[in-house]
Amino acid sequence: MLRQLPKTEDPNLLTAGILFADAGVYRIADDCALVQSVDFFTPIVDDPATFGRIAAANALSDIYAMGGKPITALNMVGFPKCLDHGILVEILKGGAEKAAEGGTIIVGGHTVEDDEPKYGLAVTGLIHPDSMITTAGAQPGDVLILTKPLGTGILATALKGEVLTEVDIAEAIAGMESLNRDASEAMLAVGVNACTDITGFGFLGHAIEMAEASSVCIEISAEKLPVYPRVREMAAMGMIPAGNRRNRNYYWPKVLDGHVPTTDIIDLVSDPQTSGGLLISVAADKKEQLIQLLANKGVDARIVGVISCGRPGTVRIE
Repeated sequence: MLRQLPKTEDPNLLTAGILFADAGVYRIADDCALVQSVDFFTPIVDDPATFGRIAAANALSDIYAMGGKPITALNMVGFPKCLDHGILVEILKGGAEKAAEGGTIIVGGHTVEDDEPKYGLAVTGLIHPDSMITTAGAQPGDVLILTKPLGTGILATALKGEVLTEVDIAEAIAGMESLNRDASEAMLAVGVNACTDITGFGFLGHAIEMAEASSVCIEISAEKLPVYPRVREMAAMGMIPAGNRRNRNYYWPKVLDGHVPTTDIIDLVSDPQTSGGLLISVAADKKEQLIQLLANKGVDARIVGVISCGRPGTVRIE
């Protein structure tokens, strides 16, 4: 459907030819480009300020995935007339708090009436054109590093179903609130080949996008995938969000190559993430340096796979 839209021929749009770019990058000078992205969604937790912080961290993530530095943001709000405006104030306070942590200034925004609350940010950042990191640079022999655990979609479903409380999923909430800034700074310092952030298409979907954009095969070690506490328990109880099934139905038959893992692994890699981590493809001789630098910044990153010379655009999970 989107292929019917007119194509942009402006040579300054540096992401025009990059498949599945996480943000748009537009060159404004030889040594400077704008990085722009937008994201918003309905509440996944009950506390308004927490929701605001998570939504803001999620929106900033695309800029960090490209190696950019977010500088300004616009609030995007949908809010029902029937709810107390104090709830909206708390959401916006949470978002502003998280934006400020990332050195980003909220410069305005827009609000519309909606049947269900929605919040997020339209973010603008800066990047040197030569420092841009995309989905399209992964090379055979690279190591794949993931910077946050998986399972937020399953846990959010359990929370909405009142099977778990926010206290039960405190670790996942802290993870969703945490910025990908430190991980982005680390990969820029080391020099990596490709990156994407793990969000709504799940680990599998975003890995497939990297495989297709880079024309490589990605091999994932299922036992090495980090998982938030209680995710597997909730998945076994059937706390599977609709987005999980959509991701599975779309990506699994399309690109899976070879071995078919167990149902719990399929549920895990198909799970839509909110404010997930970065999936980084780095040369093998730089992996230890990157892991150490991430650890120094408090990021518990894991090596989860490798880039191989297998059939391009595929993912194998063993």
